Amino acid sequence: MTIRRATLADESVLQQFWEEFEREIPFPIGEPETWDEEWKDIRDDLDTGAVFVAEDEQGPVGVARVGAPSHGIARVHFVHVQPRARRQGIAKALLKECAADARARGAEHLSLEAMLSNDGALAAWHKLGFEDLWVGMTTPIETLAARLEAPQGGESRATTHVQADDMVSVERAIAQFIPRLEQVDVRPNGSWIRVADPVLDRDRQAHGRFARELSERMGAVTVALALEGAVVRFRLYERGRMVDEYLSVPTYYGELAKGDELALAANPTLVARLTGADREDVRRVARTAISPTALPPAPELYDSIARLMGLEP
Repeated sequence: MTIRRATLADESVLQQFWEEFEREIPFPIGEPETWDEEWKDIRDDLDTGAVFVAEDEQGPVGVARVGAPSHGIARVHFVHVQPRARRQGIAKALLKECAADARARGAEHLSLEAMLSNDGALAAWHKLGFEDLWVGMTTPIETLAARLEAPQGGESRATTHVQADDMVSVERAIAQFIPRLEQVDVRPNGSWIRVADPVLDRDRQAHGRFARELSERMGAVTVALALEGAVVRFRLYERGRMVDEYLSVPTYYGELAKGDELALAANPTLVARLTGADREDVRRVARTAISPTALPPAPELYDSIARLMGLEP
């Protein structure tokens, strides 16, 4: 196998590699780039950066191109090896040539982009020492427009669910919280009794205290389920002790230590044991994310979580 610099005479070879890559790893959004657009970028790299072609006894098998350095960083725009020649070190050899050329032009770092769907490439780049330093994000403009027009803060509502069928005992326990509560709504729902009050809709801390004290007084499991604008929270209590807490976007109210962030993910095994929910459903529905836009709309998520636990939202 040999590696040489590409020239303008290699246009048909480079087009073949580019079309193979586009078919294998199609870009997930937007209009696909045309060859004319790609060829213009390649010509720029031929002039100011470098394009390399790997060949074996059967002909060209791989290509890589790197741009001219800027502020000490050279960007690798493209690396592709035909399937028949993979796992033979060709991609590494091409990248070595790119690094040498970039270093000779004064670069201290190489950068590249890889799609999250391309697991094989991501693993290979990480193994070679590339680190994730930024995240590329996209959203449909219509979705963004709808979110931007949504009321600031969004709707807030809270319900507390007691795992009991003794309405009299639950109402007697709730009476201990009056007049702190304003207009208590208590209704049975299968093996649960649902409690709602406007005070709890407005005050997250009061909601948690109420669910904890109700759990302790009743010696029962309670769930404090809340829609907090753009996020959803639930707290699970057993005999007055909080045993699990979930927040759909753990860092929504501010940065957290990694351990605290992980602690706000749902515990599927515990939720299943105490509420009767299916563990895999909990894992699938009660997900966390770095932004509300990465999850279903909060009211929809709130209802889905309630349903999987058998609760009336």
